[in-house]
Amino acid sequence: MSSAIGTLMMEAFATGYHKRAELRKARPVVSGDEESDGGGNRAGALVLQRSDSSQHIRNRVISLVLEMGIVVHSVVIGMSMGATQSPKTIKPLIAALSFHQFFEGMGLGGCISQAKYKKGAITIMILFFSLTTPTGIGIGIGISNIYNEYSPTALIVEGVLNSASAGILIYMALVDLLASDFINPNLQINFRLQLGSNVALLIGACSMSILAKWGGA
Repeated sequence: MSSAIGTLMMEAFATGYHKRAELRKARPVVSGDEESDGGGNRAGALVLQRSDSSQHIRNRVISLVLEMGIVVHSVVIGMSMGATQSPKTIKPLIAALSFHQFFEGMGLGGCISQAKYKKGAITIMILFFSLTTPTGIGIGIGISNIYNEYSPTALIVEGVLNSASAGILIYMALVDLLASDFINPNLQINFRLQLGSNVALLIGACSMSILAKWGGA
């Protein structure tokens, strides 16, 4: 819960900072003649431009915060997998992790696409997503001889990191991803699309719950 609230505050501050930066930019001055000739059209265009800029800023903040939550989660689960020495635990964990990372990648990729980053930033974000889990696995293998997954210190550290990433991802999924899609007018005016979206949401939630149970078994 603290992580979810912290994510809300961080996203609000980041979005507010970018919006204030946009407002500090030079604003066009409209004279009296321009107002009579077409000031209304210019004002309308300016409003649309600011609306698009605000949405663009929000998309970028969403993609960055989602990337942060996924990176923390991927490192922790990679370390747990690398430090595990039981083949019976590793095999189902690999299958669960593959499905899990696949769908996380799809969600993050959609957010990055909407944010319209430059190629360099996109490449860096892709590399972070792709390399964090292998990096965590490498760290786990390196400390496997001295790592005791049942020690109080290990349990506390893993629990804190997992709860932090869980709070971030739950907030992002409910507030920034699902809520924005489900209140979309195109979805709300189409009953079949709305019904299908809700059914797909329930199927996806149930599938991921089963996958989590299977991976943790």
